[in-house]
Amino acid sequence: MSRAPITKTGSERLRAELDRLKSEERPRIIAAIAEARAHGDLKENAEYHAARELQSFIEGRIAELEAALSTAEVIDVSRLGAGSKVVFGATVDLEDEDSGEAVTYQIVGDLEADIKKRLIAVSSPIARALIGKNEGDSFEFTAPNGVKRYEITGVRYE
Repeated sequence: MSRAPITKTGSERLRAELDRLKSEERPRIIAAIAEARAHGDLKENAEYHAARELQSFIEGRIAELEAALSTAEVIDVSRLGAGSKVVFGATVDLEDEDSGEAVTYQIVGDLEADIKKRLIAVSSPIARALIGKNEGDSFEFTAPNGVKRYEITGVRYE
């Protein structure tokens, strides 16, 4: 079984979510279910069914996080020291060769990817195209809206 890579920061963020779900959300839902039960007939009790559905979601997320964290390989990006070469954990500054638009991404594990925070999964097409390249290199990859060409203007490990 292969171990999925995850950054130290991503691991800490997921552990914090897991702790919050276990210590805050789980007890809150248990209390909501108990209160809904006290209202009587469970067949027609919408509060009870909504609370049970939320409990199911929370328990599923807890199980998912526990399983993922137990098999993840935590990598401290600040200790990699790969220089200007792009590897897992790199924060990469890119410039679109067609539009001149600058963008910055960090290559992270699949579990912690969040495009809104500019965290791209190591398995994504752009990350796969970036891995192994160096600062100053140009590359292209196929995006959903066509072929994109970028130049790597900076690589750092934070």
